[in-house]
Amino acid sequence: MTKKISLAGIITCLLYYLSMAVFLVAKTDLAMTIWEIMTVISGPVVLIVLIALSETVGTPPNYQKAMIAFMSCACALTGAAHIINITVTRALIREGIDVPSYFQIGRWPSVEMAADYLAWGFFTGLAFLCVSLPYTSTERSKQILKLTSLICSALCITGFIGGTFINEYLWYFAPAGYGNGLLLLCIMMFKGSK
Repeated sequence: MTKKISLAGIITCLLYYLSMAVFLVAKTDLAMTIWEIMTVISGPVVLIVLIALSETVGTPPNYQKAMIAFMSCACALTGAAHIINITVTRALIREGIDVPSYFQIGRWPSVEMAADYLAWGFFTGLAFLCVSLPYTSTERSKQILKLTSLICSALCITGFIGGTFINEYLWYFAPAGYGNGLLLLCIMMFKGSK
């Protein structure tokens, strides 16, 4: 089952990157909608991958429950931010209503971006941290997975704190953790599963 879940994680990461690249090139409303839908879909996929990862590395039940709670918060927040942006904010903009930038995805400071930063930076960072704890495994493969998860956590939380309170460009540490780091974890789980 871990092999199928890690493959689903790899495919989701690649589709997310593709949707982001299409938006950055095309800059159309449709491309933005597809990218935002992929963001919403990615949340539950990350949750499922982290559950499989926590079972693979032997995360204790209390840490696993905390991880599920944190990642569920991330899913709810990012889902709310992006669905509101798709169905309300961008619909109002299409109707010619001047929506302030502080209610738009992709602008900072913004209510919707703050919710998204909280989701992907703070709560996803805490979810990765829960998977990596306690760091007591003696198996090399589990140690590497836990260490990678710990690095993902540090990147997410650094991006959240830096992007929210210091400089918005520091946010990009977080996608390195939850995007690139997750892809790396999925690849390692795929290679290591039977």
